[in-house]
Amino acid sequence: MLAFSALVAGSFSLGGMIANEISPSALNAVRFFAAAVILGALTLSAGGVPGSALKAPWRYLILGALIGVYFVLMFEGLKTATPVSTAAVFTLTPLMAAFFGWLVLRQRTTRRIAFALTVGCFGALWVIFRADWRAVLGLDVGRGEAVYFVGCVSHAIFAPMLKALDRGEDSLVYSFLFTCAGFLLLTVWGWGSLLATDWGSLPWLVWITILYLSVFATAGSFFMLQHGARVLPAAKVMAYTYLTPAWVICWELALGHGAPSFLVLGGVALTVVALVLLLKDETDRSVNAAARR
Repeated sequence: MLAFSALVAGSFSLGGMIANEISPSALNAVRFFAAAVILGALTLSAGGVPGSALKAPWRYLILGALIGVYFVLMFEGLKTATPVSTAAVFTLTPLMAAFFGWLVLRQRTTRRIAFALTVGCFGALWVIFRADWRAVLGLDVGRGEAVYFVGCVSHAIFAPMLKALDRGEDSLVYSFLFTCAGFLLLTVWGWGSLLATDWGSLPWLVWITILYLSVFATAGSFFMLQHGARVLPAAKVMAYTYLTPAWVICWELALGHGAPSFLVLGGVALTVVALVLLLKDETDRSVNAAARR
């Protein structure tokens, strides 16, 4: 999940650079196709897809739709929002994931985790509103951030649904099948955009971004997220998203785009504090205490 947060962060910085060069639906249909090919090759080398995994295929359509909506709205939001502010919106996902985790799986949240989620939420909002109290009081949220927030709701539902719809399939097979479903749905939805795009005249940066998104931010992160969702509660899985703004700042500095203001960095620091609080394992602590007794 630590690697997941770093890889996802690159999507914001690179996506922000090419968001206005290509339709979000066309871009994501291509990235899902490439990711499906990569995951399919790995699945085939590991023994292929067993017949039992093909039961109840509607499960993969639900997961593909949820993650497809998230990615399309992410790139739609990046047309007008900065990478750091969209990454901050992404850190609202754990709070929503905790709610949907309770709704779907009846996973309960402890007081410490609820406190950590609240701290992270305040940190995210501080970045989203650009450390400006007047913007907070006036609810001055940019269109890009608002569009992306809807996508994050879809992502928050996706995390517990991964576990709820899992019937014991291998992580690689599971990831491959819902990625295929996402590709099919995005192709149907963005067919017009796919035909209208002049693929031959796209800037080289678009192709580099598509390659990165396909290999690292889709195939790689899907596998990591699905594996993490099997062994961690939904809120803890999404807790690693609190590192995303910090990773995005590193990406922005590496790409020569500069850093946000000092006040905005305070909000990023709060999200890191929230991560530390969320990752403390209460179960291990209680077991160790019992062993000492």
